[in-house]
Amino acid sequence: MTDRKKIQKAEELLREYTAVFAVGGLGYGAIELIWRGRTHWTMALTGGACLSGLYALAQKEHPLWKFCLEGAGMITAAELAVGLLVNRKLKWNVWDYSSVPLNLLGQICPLYSLLWYLICRPGNRVCRQLYLRLHSS
Repeated sequence: MTDRKKIQKAEELLREYTAVFAVGGLGYGAIELIWRGRTHWTMALTGGACLSGLYALAQKEHPLWKFCLEGAGMITAAELAVGLLVNRKLKWNVWDYSSVPLNLLGQICPLYSLLWYLICRPGNRVCRQLYLRLHSS
């Protein structure tokens, strides 16, 4: 592959994932507004990153339950990382799961990991539809 083709491929990938990131950021912000009546700009960034990860994961062939399990693990890990930064270190208090059973440092808990698992099912469909739209000419 020539250097020009490599650059062109990289630009196409950047455009593709920028679109996916935007959909994830806006989509997760909307889910938060519906679920708890408010959101925070860091959640848009986290939602964009998570949908980008799910999008990459959806490119592999595997059973839906495995996609959902891997996706829930990825989202939970992102939630922990962002929570430790924005809630614990920066003290912005974006969320607090301290009252939820089996929570870890008030940032993640099994209940929300289960919800992420369930959300990954329609998330898989969203990723596949995005792929079809972004790759149709």
